[in-house]
Amino acid sequence: MKKRSIIALVLALMMCVALVAACGETPPAGPTGPTDPTAGGTTNGTDASGEEVTEVHIGLLGPWTGGAAYFGVSVRNGALLYIENFNAQGGLQIRVTDRDEEGDSARAVTMYHDLVDAGVTAIIGSVTSGPTMAVVPEAFADGMPMISGTATHAGVTVNQDTGEVFTNMFRSCFIDPFQGVKMAEFAHEILSARTAAVLYAHDIDYSIGLMQAFVDRAAEIGLEVIHIETFADEAPDFTAQLTNIAAANPDVVFIPVYNRHTALIGPQSAAAGVTATMLGADGWAGTLDAIADPSTVEGAFYLTGFTYESEEQHIIDFIERFEAQYGIMPNMFAAQAYDAAAILIRAIEGAIAAGLTPGTDEFKQATIANMAATDIEGVTGRITFDRYNNPQKTAFILQIIDGEARFWGTF
Repeated sequence: MKKRSIIALVLALMMCVALVAACGETPPAGPTGPTDPTAGGTTNGTDASGEEVTEVHIGLLGPWTGGAAYFGVSVRNGALLYIENFNAQGGLQIRVTDRDEEGDSARAVTMYHDLVDAGVTAIIGSVTSGPTMAVVPEAFADGMPMISGTATHAGVTVNQDTGEVFTNMFRSCFIDPFQGVKMAEFAHEILSARTAAVLYAHDIDYSIGLMQAFVDRAAEIGLEVIHIETFADEAPDFTAQLTNIAAANPDVVFIPVYNRHTALIGPQSAAAGVTATMLGADGWAGTLDAIADPSTVEGAFYLTGFTYESEEQHIIDFIERFEAQYGIMPNMFAAQAYDAAAILIRAIEGAIAAGLTPGTDEFKQATIANMAATDIEGVTGRITFDRYNNPQKTAFILQIIDGEARFWGTF
């Protein structure tokens, strides 16, 4: 179950694009290709040699601006890179129309309907859990194939009230319960922690889901959660919560939040006297790019779905193509979106091969069935789906050492 890596590789998450977006500017569009919203489900055109080609129109939904832009821009770049490379091979062409939901659930629903009105056959998106869960019931009713590279809440693919599976909705990322369970087990089995505290955002679905899974699993394995603190998403000051955690003196503190939070929590935890080992999940990616003093999160561990420590040629090729296209190294969110695009387009290819017409209900249902039968080696590992449309994957653990996120090993 555990394999400790001997080699520690530096994860260079240089997300300068996200910093531009955070300043309120529109991030670079990337290789979108044609985005004519009147294209409908399919168009027939000709390539450079005059041969007729089929174009399938898909949507891309996410927060390109706003507080979640770091994740959105990464996802957008990863998905579009795959699509651009696919289109360059000739034959079937993927037409993309993208919409910015700005990290807002209500706007995400509006933008979803905008994509439907534009005639898309399938959608990659959204990015964070809240907006995605707002859209999924609408897409389920429409029979719209969807896949997210990053929405981790359990409710993304399953109705939390009825237990009904949203059969149209898939993801290429870990789910929140998986991450929370893994980090509780890691704290107990690897770090020999006996007590834990939790600091989470009470108004972010991602944070809530991780917290609950961690607490539940901790109770099962004998890791005592002795203190829990909460905060609101946009809170700038965590001094009171961190002071209380320092007073409780736990062995570890689980902080299932996004990097915009950890960039503030790190320095404030040091000032408050917190000495516990900090633990996080995939939302921590990019923390070192955003934090003023990396030493304040020294020694922290967090789970991720992508690592540069690989000799697999398809992963090396992805990293090189991404860096050549965008001038930065891909992060986990870009890698998961790349895999999401691969899963969807392979499913579309299968529906085309079956002789179905893009845009029809039959085509959409075939695309959904093909996604359910996925078995691929992605850049984030081998991906298959369980009966809840959640991927079965390996988890990677990173540790922050000397201001760098280094690969600790698999767990």
